Amino acid sequence: MKWLVGWDNQAEAELLGLYLNLEDTHTVVTTDCRELLQLAREQSWDLLLFAISPSDPDASFDLFMQLRQAQPDCPIVGACHPSEMFRLARFMTHGMRSYLLRDDGGDFLFLIRTALQGVVEAVRAEREKVVAERLREEIESVRKLQESIIPRDLQCPEGYGVSARYEPSQIEVVGGRPVVLAGGDYYDVFRLDEDHLVLLVGDASGHGMKACMAIFTMHTLVRMIRGQKYRDTAEFVSEINRRLCEQNILRDEGGFITLLYGILDSCRHSFEWTSAGHPSPLLFHKKNGCVQAIGKARDQADLPLGLFAEADYQTHCIEVPEESRLVIYTDGLVEAFAEAPRHKEYGIEGIVRTLRRTAEQPLPICLEALFQDSYAHTEGAGRHDDTSVVLLERT
Repeated sequence: MKWLVGWDNQAEAELLGLYLNLEDTHTVVTTDCRELLQLAREQSWDLLLFAISPSDPDASFDLFMQLRQAQPDCPIVGACHPSEMFRLARFMTHGMRSYLLRDDGGDFLFLIRTALQGVVEAVRAEREKVVAERLREEIESVRKLQESIIPRDLQCPEGYGVSARYEPSQIEVVGGRPVVLAGGDYYDVFRLDEDHLVLLVGDASGHGMKACMAIFTMHTLVRMIRGQKYRDTAEFVSEINRRLCEQNILRDEGGFITLLYGILDSCRHSFEWTSAGHPSPLLFHKKNGCVQAIGKARDQADLPLGLFAEADYQTHCIEVPEESRLVIYTDGLVEAFAEAPRHKEYGIEGIVRTLRRTAEQPLPICLEALFQDSYAHTEGAGRHDDTSVVLLERT
């Protein structure tokens, strides 16, 4: 830290130089007003201390205003005798940060370093608070941008229903105020034509701004090429992967995106999909309560997006039975857990319990229950990861 001191007593000025030039503090002390102003104009300082002259308070005020102009962001502390305290109001209302009282015996010198450190720490805390608030605003802006790409009006072919939801994770900051983060989850549901419905769920690695921008990049690519109406899901995922590998946002940061891209054929009642490192969908048979994971296990699935431009992807296909529900989700759902000592995840078992409990309920109520039950499982801690769920039902 760099401190600048302008003083009116040579003996005290020498002592100030000794007391204040300790540890990581570099202090320059001068008894010349002109030198004080010159130093204030030529260099940057973390704190400025000056003595308010009892014999010429107007000159002291003029000096203070010039110092303020030279160092607008530097906290300025004034020092005066107790009998001159009534003059401080003029200085304080014009931006003086704090003041010190000078006793005739000079005992104040022993406490002056602690007092000045308190001023510096208070200013630093205020500035950090401002920066934190600005960052909070930036995070909120990015989060709203992310929410803007999440579809709201989901339409389905006749004989089917669809419901979807996304929730970001939360963190706690000092003071217990929660911050909703921009996240790396994404889903999309759109129709290729009257009989074909696309279901897409993605999850970028990491959290926060980087993950959000990776997802936004993928969303842009999906929108660019979805008009080409790829019928082969593996071909579509391969094209998205190739283009993502060309983007700096993933390549430079070492990130990746898991993706499940599927197409429902409502005439044939079939669902074709390709997984790029994404959790397997679940198929729930309402009549008998059976739940099965379809496709490969995650550790056997094809590579996530953004790792290798020439990665191969496969197409899988199942029949969608009557009275069944297809569940496509991200990690945030199954990995919801309570804090120690009971560190047990909501898991596939939790999803199965909720699906069975809400089997006779409308699809939106089933979706709400998945989010409510997984949150309740955390015992108030909240889900630590973004969570997205898409439910498809053949009625």
